[in-house]
Amino acid sequence: MLRPLRAALGPRAHLLSRLRVNAALYAPPAPTPGAPGRPRKYGARLGNAAQLATTLRGEARGYTLNLYGGMREVIAVDRLVMLKTLRCQVRVVWVFRRTQWIALVTTDLALTVAQIVEYYGARWKIEAGFREIKQEIGSAETQTRNPDAVTNHLNFCMAAATLTWIYGAHLPKAPARRYATTKRTEYAFADLRRALAKDLGGEGFGIDCEVPDNAARNPLIGIVMDLVA
Repeated sequence: MLRPLRAALGPRAHLLSRLRVNAALYAPPAPTPGAPGRPRKYGARLGNAAQLATTLRGEARGYTLNLYGGMREVIAVDRLVMLKTLRCQVRVVWVFRRTQWIALVTTDLALTVAQIVEYYGARWKIEAGFREIKQEIGSAETQTRNPDAVTNHLNFCMAAATLTWIYGAHLPKAPARRYATTKRTEYAFADLRRALAKDLGGEGFGIDCEVPDNAARNPLIGIVMDLVA
């Protein structure tokens, strides 16, 4: 996957993902000037990700990172190694929890440990965005079969989700959460969508489009309400 991506986008395309526990890691090759034959691509085998997690745990240190909407303490350690599956040098970060650990890998060697962990933690926002577009907005419910119609429907769904979040960013206060609990008071996308639909139904955008006198509603407001509500 990385090779065709870099062929299209160039060396600026990088990978950041979770590493398999049994992935074999190798040391960078040591320079051997004057030695016969071509230079080695990989150094000595260091072990797999699980073995190195046990070896490097004592070297881990604490980081204060912005994860999942708050500042959290994270224990992590990193190493520059060679990965044969990607055929290049990568940075691996082991993040230790109380009883478990995960290994993150990236081809962007300029990233710090804090950036790698925070970027990986932000993936949940991407997954939540997919869920909002598919279930809350309705992109998964389309019955279209024409490729252009499918693309247009998805574009309208993404535009509706974007409008909803722009609306939420300009609210003077957060909308009421429908299913609020003592442990979680943050509003959900569905709460924001209901608040927007209510405002559109009452005041609208204040824009009058050129429509026949017998039109039942403003078409611009009607389209956005159909997308969001």
